[in-house]
Amino acid sequence: MSENTYLTKEGYEKLTEELEVLKTTERQKIAAAIAEAREKGDLSENAEYKAAKDEQGMLEMKISKLETKLATAKILDTTNIDTSQVNILTTVTIRNLATKKDLTYTLVPEAEADLKAKKIASKSPVGKGLLGKKIGEIAEVETPRGIIKFEIVNITL
Repeated sequence: MSENTYLTKEGYEKLTEELEVLKTTERQKIAAAIAEAREKGDLSENAEYKAAKDEQGMLEMKISKLETKLATAKILDTTNIDTSQVNILTTVTIRNLATKKDLTYTLVPEAEADLKAKKIASKSPVGKGLLGKKIGEIAEVETPRGIIKFEIVNITL
């Protein structure tokens, strides 16, 4: 049995939309490419046909993975989140004690991590190090360059 996939409501909706596009638009494109390649004759020596069939296989695998992810999805509710400590879906401001630089991140489920959007996975090394910490506490995060210490400055939703 598959493990639960934790998503925000927005993340669930985004995956649902992506799945719909794959099942409709993308399937139609590949079907058209296969039909066009079939018209060119001998399928045993038709590279276009083989490439289109390979692409179809990859698409179906992606659809299957998305369907499994959505079937096992648990949508996280932000109304019951405790902001007295760092939790998933909280936004935390941390201070790197070595550089004195402040950084703000939102801890999100792994499927929704996006560093450019300042969203880090709760299962990442930094996310794991921050979870459960309270304002004023020091989080020690092990990185390939050694341990980095962060002070928890603020926690919000």
